[in-house]
Amino acid sequence: MKVLPSVLVIGGTTFDQIVYLNDLPNGTPVTIHQCRFQENTGSTGTGKSVALHQLGVPVHLIGACGDDVWGGQIRNYLRKTGVSFDLFTDPAGTERHINMMDTNGKRISIFITNSSQSITLPENYLETQLAAYDIIVLNIISYCRSWAGQIAECNKPVWTDLHDYDGSNSYHQPFIDAANFIHLSSDNLTDYRSLMQRLIDDRKSLVVCTHAEKGATLLSVEDGWIDMPAVSVPVVDTNGAGDNFFAGFMYGWLQREPLIRCMNFGKVAASLCVQSPDIVSHQLNKFNISAVV
Repeated sequence: MKVLPSVLVIGGTTFDQIVYLNDLPNGTPVTIHQCRFQENTGSTGTGKSVALHQLGVPVHLIGACGDDVWGGQIRNYLRKTGVSFDLFTDPAGTERHINMMDTNGKRISIFITNSSQSITLPENYLETQLAAYDIIVLNIISYCRSWAGQIAECNKPVWTDLHDYDGSNSYHQPFIDAANFIHLSSDNLTDYRSLMQRLIDDRKSLVVCTHAEKGATLLSVEDGWIDMPAVSVPVVDTNGAGDNFFAGFMYGWLQREPLIRCMNFGKVAASLCVQSPDIVSHQLNKFNISAVV
C-alpha cells in the first residue's frame, strides 16, 4: 500500500451553531418561531483534518479550545473521527460561531466569542512538530500569526487558505509570506486573476481560487491557468465546502497527480460536502473520490 506524505494542520477548531433560514436577515425586524438548526464542531482546521483523514492521509491537527463544555465536545468529536490532535487550552474559552444559512447556501457568520490572539506552547513543541511532518498547513487563525515566521523557515512545503481575502488586508500577510501554496475564494475579489498572477510573481508555486457554484481557477508556474466548472448537486449545507475542496486537491497533489486531476478531486470532495449536513461527508473516502473523477 502506498504511504502518503504526512500533513500537519495548524489552527482552526470552533463550536458552531448552524441556523437554516429561507432568506438571510435584511434588516427588517421579524420573529421566526421555528427553523432547522444543528450544533457541531467546526472551523477550517477541523474540516481540513477530518477530510484528509477520511482520504487516508496521515494528518495531525494542532489547535486550541477552552476548558469548557464546548471544548469538551470538540475533543469528543475529533476522537470519534479518529483524527490525531493536540488541543491546547485557550484561556479565553472556546471560540464559537453562529452561522445563518439561506436556502441557496449563502451564509452570515457571527463570531460570538473569539480565540485568544496568542497561545503559549510548550518549549520546542512547534519545532518538534514541524520536523515530524512532510507538509504544513497554516490556517489564518489569530493565534497562528505569531508562529508564521518560524513555519516559513521550516524548509517544508507550506500551504495556507486565505478564505475570503480581499487582496489587501494586512492581517493575511504573515500567512501569505509563509506559504508556497495558496488557496482562497473570490467572494471579496473584483479581479481574482490579477491577484493570483501577483502571488505567482511573488514566487508562490500555485494559487487556487474557488468561486462556490461557479467552480474554481488554478494558476501555477508549470501549468499556467486551469478553470474547473462546479458540479450541480442538491445543496444541504455549504459549511466546510472550501476546506473539503482544499483537502481533495491536496490528496491528489500528495500523489503527484496532474493538477487538472487534483482540481477534480477537490470538486468531488466539495460536492459531497454540500450534499451533507456534516462538515465532512461520511461518503468522502479515497475510493469514492477516485471513482467519480
